[in-house]
Amino acid sequence: MNGCQTGKILCILLVACVLMIATSSSLRADDVRALTGRTFAQLARGGLLYDNWLAERGVAINETHPAYPAAGTQKGESTWRCKECHGWDYKGKAGAYSQGSHFTGIKGIRDYANQDPHFIARIIGDDLHAFGDRLTKEDVEALALFVAYGQIDTDLYISRETKKTIGDATNGGRIYLSTCTKCHGYDGKEINFKDDKSPEYIGTLASKNPWETLHKIRWGHPGTPMISLVFLDLKEQLDVLAFCQALPAE
Repeated sequence: MNGCQTGKILCILLVACVLMIATSSSLRADDVRALTGRTFAQLARGGLLYDNWLAERGVAINETHPAYPAAGTQKGESTWRCKECHGWDYKGKAGAYSQGSHFTGIKGIRDYANQDPHFIARIIGDDLHAFGDRLTKEDVEALALFVAYGQIDTDLYISRETKKTIGDATNGGRIYLSTCTKCHGYDGKEINFKDDKSPEYIGTLASKNPWETLHKIRWGHPGTPMISLVFLDLKEQLDVLAFCQALPAE
């Protein structure tokens, strides 16, 4: 073997080693199934807490969050939810909450994807977020895991303009009809998460707010028996969303 060939082989081996190190040192946010055991359970709980930690923990707060912008239109308990400022698409003012009744002008959490959960936990626990003793240390750790490894770039999978997902409704139906119908019914009208005076069917929510629907498909619904489907791969989760968008809205 001549020196040129040896050099090429060494170069290839070096690149392979670098790729292995890079892969092992960071977890892709769209493949959280790489986590195992208690850490995976914490991550799943973090997704619920991001949605509505008050409902998940059974906490009631009457006042508006001290850091919620005065120009915002939301009041009281809802302003304490993480999603209320950072959005269902995790992009805050740069995403679906760039306008409308949920606009706050606050940035999203995308910059913290794949960052150190301990660093994120310190931010969640700071004075600005003002959680105090309302969240336990374990809650903060779970939220930090979600921010680091649970969020995805929804613009890759859901059109901002049409709100349609790239998922396959046929395959999504196979999953929905075997997993979700006991609670939601075959047509998505059996149960809703609003009061009875203003029912919101699965088809309605999936078409109107696919980002919220996908979050709940992935992580479940806080304070209810709805399970998380994050054990499925992301493509299958998107397939379920596509089927939900095909369900009747009325």
